[in-house]
Amino acid sequence: MNNAGIQHTAPLETFALERWDAIQAVNLRAPFLLTQAALPGMRAAGWGRVINVASVHGLVGSVHKAAYVAAKHGLVGLTKVSALETATDGITVNAICPGWTETPILEPQIQARGEQLSTGRDAAIRSLVLEKQPNATLMPPAWIGDLAAFLCSEAGAGITGAALPMDGGWTAQ
Repeated sequence: MNNAGIQHTAPLETFALERWDAIQAVNLRAPFLLTQAALPGMRAAGWGRVINVASVHGLVGSVHKAAYVAAKHGLVGLTKVSALETATDGITVNAICPGWTETPILEPQIQARGEQLSTGRDAAIRSLVLEKQPNATLMPPAWIGDLAAFLCSEAGAGITGAALPMDGGWTAQ
């Protein structure tokens, strides 16, 4: 399971190249290298599961998130290519694309929203989540784990090359 992500927000024209490179290295290059290293053993076993935790930002864009969106779109593309290249080997490759999830990567945005609205943390979270995610739920990370467990199960064997939104309706709009 490739589940790593860093983010930085800034307008495109002022986005620092060092930040861009770091985000690509963690969010796209690392999953590529890890998948590349894991596939020979999976092929030898005749079975394997690769799950890439992308993001809703692998499916849609958002302002000031050029590097993150580019990396997560790339990860969805890597997922599809990997699925095609392993389709006859008993290996599935899928991406989970979460929306707002209760993780540390979201904290700077929650704090900024709280300052912008001069409000407390709970109101900042609600404002931030409702802006994009109709179900107004900041998802617990365990939900992502539950979907990953399903994808690893026998019932998930027929799913490969999918980018599965777990986004509270964000991409349904």
